[in-house]
Amino acid sequence: MTIYLRLLKFLRPYVWPYFTMAMICMAGYSATSGAVPYLAQTVFDDVFVRKDQAVLSYIPFVIIGIFAVRGLLNFGQSYLTDYVGLRIINDVRSALNSHIQSLSLAFFPRHPTGTLISRVTNDVALVRSALTDSVASLIRDSTSLLVLIVVAFLKDWVLATIAFVVFPASVLPVSRMSRKIKRFTKRGQVAKGNLTNLLQESIQGNRIVKAFGMEEYEIKRFEEENRRVFKQSIRGCRTQAVVAPAMELLASFAIGSVVWYGGSSVIQGGRTPGEFMAFMTAMFLMYQPFKHLTRTFTTIQQGVAGAERIFEIMDIEPEIKDQPAARPAPPFSRLVEFHDVGFGYGRKPVLQDINLTIRAGEMVALVGVSGVGKSTLADLIPRFYDVSSGKITIDGVDIREVTVESLRSQIGIVSQHTFLFNDTVKNNIAYGDHSKDMDHIVAAAKAAHAHDFIIGMPQGYDTVVGEMGVKLSGGQRQRLAIARALLKDAPILILDEATSSLDTDSERLVQEALENLMVRRTTLVIAHRLSTIRKATRIVVLVDGSIVEQGTHEELLGRESEYNRLYTLQLLEDARTSHGKTLH
Repeated sequence: MTIYLRLLKFLRPYVWPYFTMAMICMAGYSATSGAVPYLAQTVFDDVFVRKDQAVLSYIPFVIIGIFAVRGLLNFGQSYLTDYVGLRIINDVRSALNSHIQSLSLAFFPRHPTGTLISRVTNDVALVRSALTDSVASLIRDSTSLLVLIVVAFLKDWVLATIAFVVFPASVLPVSRMSRKIKRFTKRGQVAKGNLTNLLQESIQGNRIVKAFGMEEYEIKRFEEENRRVFKQSIRGCRTQAVVAPAMELLASFAIGSVVWYGGSSVIQGGRTPGEFMAFMTAMFLMYQPFKHLTRTFTTIQQGVAGAERIFEIMDIEPEIKDQPAARPAPPFSRLVEFHDVGFGYGRKPVLQDINLTIRAGEMVALVGVSGVGKSTLADLIPRFYDVSSGKITIDGVDIREVTVESLRSQIGIVSQHTFLFNDTVKNNIAYGDHSKDMDHIVAAAKAAHAHDFIIGMPQGYDTVVGEMGVKLSGGQRQRLAIARALLKDAPILILDEATSSLDTDSERLVQEALENLMVRRTTLVIAHRLSTIRKATRIVVLVDGSIVEQGTHEELLGRESEYNRLYTLQLLEDARTSHGKTLH
């Protein structure tokens, strides 16, 4: 019940005028149901039995008029209900997406992309039915039922009492089935999320799938998950399918009893055929909204199952958020400092006792074997994660005391995993600052050595790069990312192994573009190839999450310690690679 009340908050903005008008239409439509039994009685008694020509002359027009009004009212409530329902879907999806966007990076590894997509699409569709369709049914069918019950008792309280014995008997099994349907629906939605995730992985990773000849394996994986979705869905459908015949069976007992008792009364002269038909008409009309209401309870349970999954996400608090007293960060001018910083993922420590000062205009490089915490250290500056202990300051101000938006606006990032959107080259470069005109975009592309290959593309800057930039080479993607960072023009720059996995020519072009990018900026470089950081103001060496030494390239080579060992190993590796290419 709490979940459903929470859902109703999304209905509140549309209560007036849309949903109110829909309810008026529903109420009018339901109220006219009470006229139908009286019409039936008039037709039977006055036309068929008494053969009254005067009644016959006007009763068809009354019937047409009533059903024309019912048709207009039905259209009004149906259209307005759909309008409100679609607006609610729009609002819930927007709210869910906005909340997902606000969550910290740590959230996403724990929740597969396909599962999140399923919650935004499939679960929200269930919520729409539970809110608008169900509320509409509750109002429309409850009103119809109430009107027809009143008419039935006014026409014949004895027959009405006989007929309504079945109603209490049907409530318990319907409520039990509804709970089962909710359980099956929730399991089905989980299975759909897994299916969406599997499909997304196989499509995005199709190059690897084909490279390893794993098409059949992926087909089998999908079919297994698809069967799981089918099994969960069919269980819910089977349970739901029981409701209607169960209701009809119960109704048949009531109808049979009424026909026997009422028919005997008509034969004996206690009731007219019109009176009996009026009551039968009311009873038949009554069971229709009652069956609708039983289906409505099922729909509500399905919607609540979807809502629970939606609110599971919306109730997750962002780990990284502005403090109540957070203020905009002042423009960076002097120092980025780490003060006794420690950090860990859960109970696993990654960084410990980090003390580091990066002065304005410096190029500081982080080196070390894989897994020592280089990228994690860099991720702490824009607050992708918060420190577990200690603090990070920019110009003496703790970064947790300023707004996240103002902090990140002063930081540009180029990583080895370049992400490009399925959009034009122009929009990918301008991402984050669409206020920049075309001249600025072209200038950034030229500085990133990207302009020449861009103008050689079919539509130039208006060429769509494909999903994740699939239409571009690795070097081209990197240069677009550099152009994006150049256009942002942030004073602090983080380069996370930006030249890794590139061929020699591409690496040279990317390196030149990076040198253009680093001009007049404070740069933190996570180095993959140590030869690219010889010009660094300072090199910081990490071992097991701690800084073990720092200095210039020449100073560290002279100490014959960790940096010297890493550099020597890389020279040997380069020599072996070069020798292999020569033999080939």
